[in-house]
Amino acid sequence: MVVKARRLLSDDTTEAKWRSMPTSTRRARERVRTRERIIEAALHVLEAEGVAALTIRRIAADIEYSAPVVYQHFANKDALVLELVAHGHRLMLAEFRQAAEEPDIDRRMMRIASDYVRFAGEHPHLYEVMNGTVVGADERRHAAEPAIAVLKDLLAAWSDAHDVVLAAPDEACEIIWGTLYGMASLGCLGTVGNERARRLAEHALRAILLGWRTGAPGNG
Repeated sequence: MVVKARRLLSDDTTEAKWRSMPTSTRRARERVRTRERIIEAALHVLEAEGVAALTIRRIAADIEYSAPVVYQHFANKDALVLELVAHGHRLMLAEFRQAAEEPDIDRRMMRIASDYVRFAGEHPHLYEVMNGTVVGADERRHAAEPAIAVLKDLLAAWSDAHDVVLAAPDEACEIIWGTLYGMASLGCLGTVGNERARRLAEHALRAILLGWRTGAPGNG
């Protein structure tokens, strides 16, 4: 009974705080919560059924709002998909930042390769829109920049650790990014699978880095 009474008191306190807020503050918070619900529902549909099933009316029905409410936050489906692309890259960025905490620089690079491909396998529909033509190339690149920046920093740390001078660091980063994309795409094939694609990504990255360390053609 004491616990229940405390819970009721807590609920009453929360309600009182909510009512005491200025109307503009309450509306702003409600708007943020509604936007978050829309994104969450859209992500669920995308992950479960693919981008073809993603429509404004479907999302509105799933969160029990009218379509005009969704349109207040996203002008159209393309705008909603762009937000999901940004969300996907934020998730990937979090994976990369965790990998960057690995003390050994060589294992750090291998974790990046493995985590990238694993992410694609765990979120196939999300990964598809992150790299597909539904969103424009410039917008995709902009959304990916923070994750690419982490990869650039790791590559710079690797080159310093091994006393390797990369003639064109940006191009070197693009080579790695493109290689990981290719391996992740292979992982989507039933004949390869994600687990094998992760191993292949590590082997490919290891070969690239070894080539740069030994001064093989293609450095940078």
